[in-house]
Amino acid sequence: MLSQKELLKIRTLLEASQNPLFFFDNDVDGLSSFLQLARFLGRGKGVVIKSYPGLDEKYVRKISELKCDSIFILDKPIVSPEFLDAAKQLALPIVWIDHHGLQDPEFVKDIHYFNPLKSSKPSSEPVSYWCYQVTRKKEDEWLALLGCIADYYVPAFAKEFAKGNPELLSYSEEPARLLFESKMGKVIKILEFSLKDKTSNVIKMMKFMQRVSSPHTILNQDGKDAEFIYSRFERINRKYEKLLERAKEAGREEGSARVLFFSYGGDLSISANLSNELLYNFPKKLIVVGYLNGVRVNISLRDGKLDLRKLLDDVMHDIPGNHGGHEHACGATVSASDLEKFRERVFDEVK
Repeated sequence: MLSQKELLKIRTLLEASQNPLFFFDNDVDGLSSFLQLARFLGRGKGVVIKSYPGLDEKYVRKISELKCDSIFILDKPIVSPEFLDAAKQLALPIVWIDHHGLQDPEFVKDIHYFNPLKSSKPSSEPVSYWCYQVTRKKEDEWLALLGCIADYYVPAFAKEFAKGNPELLSYSEEPARLLFESKMGKVIKILEFSLKDKTSNVIKMMKFMQRVSSPHTILNQDGKDAEFIYSRFERINRKYEKLLERAKEAGREEGSARVLFFSYGGDLSISANLSNELLYNFPKKLIVVGYLNGVRVNISLRDGKLDLRKLLDDVMHDIPGNHGGHEHACGATVSASDLEKFRERVFDEVK
């Protein structure tokens, strides 16, 4: 866990900045983290990172374009050396808050690096949880809760929130139930799909979310911006539901097989969403979803028991690509030409 001293340090660095630039991961944990810090401070700009798996040098231009005086990196497990070197040359404070695997101390020695895994009591709560501990802005508790649930974590304050908002959340200690069986889960899905939209629509959503005061505004389509975001969600969701049904059918056809392997192409990169919902529907299976994007494949893996980090270390020991994540939720990228080898290795490893 992060100490009170570390939380105060983050808050001090945040308050000292007049125009912070927030680079955040392309999911609701990352979005929630950005929104909480920006809304607390009342200033700053956000850039969603769509490159996988990390923040690379092509985003350096945003630093000068947006004339920031500090850089906050939120929920990104990997940052390229080229990006950090370029940022350091500008002599700007760099604050990196993450909860994935720890970075080499030498790599982060010249920046402010915060990760609850560094603690004497290691933990891996979502970055949105820690941003809420930094700001303690009660009116943004719902935003923090969205980020936590989206990252399969049920914070202590969820129970109190559920008591005060029973129409939005029926308390459970199972994050998957909150994600797939509550109105808050639906808001998460709306925002997840909004992040997958074209850049101009993502920016529109981010501006709207910086001023919205309640999840009811989104669910009730209260106002033109909310109506627009909801209509875009419905369009994307129709495609998603078709893919989900295909994947579920594959799972049913495989019967008792330990692995559900599903791959697809097209213009919708939602392998993480599919893998989460498939695990909820097939809790005893290892879920592997691959999104074919040209010559590369982005792969999401989910399992309720296996340590997927170790599995990927074994599967990809001689397959070029990247992989990483959490114990039961990981991602990988491989060449399309290596997908079949990857698939065979997974089936060989998991009987």
